[in-house]
Amino acid sequence: MKENASLSKSIKARTATLKRNTTETRIALRLALDGQGVYDISTGIRFFDHMLELFTRHGGFDLSLKCDGDLDVDQHHTVEDVGIALGEAFDKALGDKKGILRAGYFLMPMDETLAIAAIDLSGRVACVVDAKVKVRVVGDLQSELVFDFFEGFARGARANVHLKTMYGRSNHHKIEAIFKAFARALRAACSRDERMRDMIPSTKGLL
Repeated sequence: MKENASLSKSIKARTATLKRNTTETRIALRLALDGQGVYDISTGIRFFDHMLELFTRHGGFDLSLKCDGDLDVDQHHTVEDVGIALGEAFDKALGDKKGILRAGYFLMPMDETLAIAAIDLSGRVACVVDAKVKVRVVGDLQSELVFDFFEGFARGARANVHLKTMYGRSNHHKIEAIFKAFARALRAACSRDERMRDMIPSTKGLL
């Protein structure tokens, strides 16, 4: 009974509330790692909102995120800062990372497109993205900013993030498949290993 109560308390604690304000963006978000894929997201870039919504649903997270950015200048600050803030929220919600799997990967089909994601919540920052998107804009999102989002996330979460489109025709599908693969790989990395619930998943004893 005590073990179940302790586990419930631990699950409840895997949340984060964060505000990040700069001269370029104002971000407020709430995150629950052990959610049901419920979202309330507004960044001013509708395609980006859509990617974050499906990220939330496929990850099984709950996310409320509002960003008021200087879109009259460019989309860059909004997309990058949302990535940083979201990464910081995951890092905060994971706490000392005891008992998590730490690493995860997923191979995601999206109709004619196939994408792969691999993530390690290692405490070290690295980001490699090969989306194979050749057009300048997809929907209303500047496509080069896909990298900036994931690089920002890797910095905020202190994680290794590797994403690759294996092949595909639709540029929309290429980006969507990457976000879905990322969500499911991150879901696995954040998952608990009951056998090691009191251990840091590193021989260093620190992440």
